[in-house]
Amino acid sequence: MSFNVVDLSGAERAPRGPHAPRVLIYSHDTFGLGHIRRCRAIANSLVANYPHISVIIVSGSSVISSFQFGDGVDYVRIPGIEKQSDGRYLPHHLNIDLNDTIRLRTDLIKQVVLSFDPDVVIVDKEPIGLRGELEPSLEILRRRGARIVLGLRDVLDEPVKLHEEWRQSGAIDALALYDDIFVYGLESVYQPLAGLPNQHLFANKVQYTGYLKRAVPSPMPPNRYPRLTKGPFILVTPGGGGDGIGLIDWVISAYESDPSIELPALIVFGPFMSREKRREFVERIARVPKLESLGFDPRLELLMNRAHCVVAMGGYNTFCEVLSFDKPALIVPRVRPRLEQTIRAERADHLKLVDMLHDPVETGCSTVRDPALMAAALHALPKRLPPSQAFVQGLLDGLPAISRALASDLSMPVRGRALAQNATAVS
Repeated sequence: MSFNVVDLSGAERAPRGPHAPRVLIYSHDTFGLGHIRRCRAIANSLVANYPHISVIIVSGSSVISSFQFGDGVDYVRIPGIEKQSDGRYLPHHLNIDLNDTIRLRTDLIKQVVLSFDPDVVIVDKEPIGLRGELEPSLEILRRRGARIVLGLRDVLDEPVKLHEEWRQSGAIDALALYDDIFVYGLESVYQPLAGLPNQHLFANKVQYTGYLKRAVPSPMPPNRYPRLTKGPFILVTPGGGGDGIGLIDWVISAYESDPSIELPALIVFGPFMSREKRREFVERIARVPKLESLGFDPRLELLMNRAHCVVAMGGYNTFCEVLSFDKPALIVPRVRPRLEQTIRAERADHLKLVDMLHDPVETGCSTVRDPALMAAALHALPKRLPPSQAFVQGLLDGLPAISRALASDLSMPVRGRALAQNATAVS
């Protein structure tokens, strides 16, 4: 694979005076809420620690405007692309083919890089972006001397699949372009790059930060939650909801079959669940006194903080929130299209951070989900210990660790930093 770029007009940095550092965060966002929520948490943390900096998030998320960002953070939304259940990618809204959409996204990303001229770039998960759309920008950034960071969640996929996927895309070769690789987790929990070849070429770049702790956001405008949230309740969240139909169906069927489940449950569908399924679930929930539902809440942390315990699929961000708000949790991970959630849930269950329940339909063990099995898990859930009782050191140090790691690039104006480094070299 080659990283040569034909059109690099304007690639050389134009002279400019001292300025406050600029950070660009790239998030390809093809499915769910995970990527944009992770990038938002990092951006908000950086401007909280370095109020003089500016951060732009480049994202394909269709719901990015629903989220709150700190002063100094803004975003550029590029045309969205959706990952289908069969693994194919299609444009989310535009009536043009995928190649044209990728070309358009590539050009828009490059223009942001040229105009914003960041000093630090954090790339979320995909080393060359979706279908290589980041390659031209990476070449420009290397020429301009930006610090380029690859940010990875704790688990990507099982090692064999990750190796094959990154080998075919050229992502392994692209690791040479990065100055740092931040893993937003703990080495003792999981090592996402352990299965890749040529470890000596990038292992010294890897830094495990710990998980990204979440805070309770401002509840403005005031939220009106269902009445059951005034007392102890179970929060059921499938994240974005696009792949959460099985989990929600299973929870509803448990309450339908066992009215003695102690705590009521609030089910939050997520923005990507189909209208047909949501309508069907709402009708069933209306017949069960201990169930209520919400469509989507971009400040889910507020509900997570209120809840007594949580039932979720175990995506990275939900897992971080469970740890941050110290909630007893039941994780029912998906196994398709990748084993990320299952690997995370198994490791967390082993460390006694959460309880895990395998979905028999997902794993192919059965064609039906037994309501009694879920009901038994819901009876036990309020009695389990919170994650903090597992005493895992450094578990939630991620955000301050990222800020510390980037301190030399963000704590003073760029021109001033260059002069300081020259003075040190001379002395």
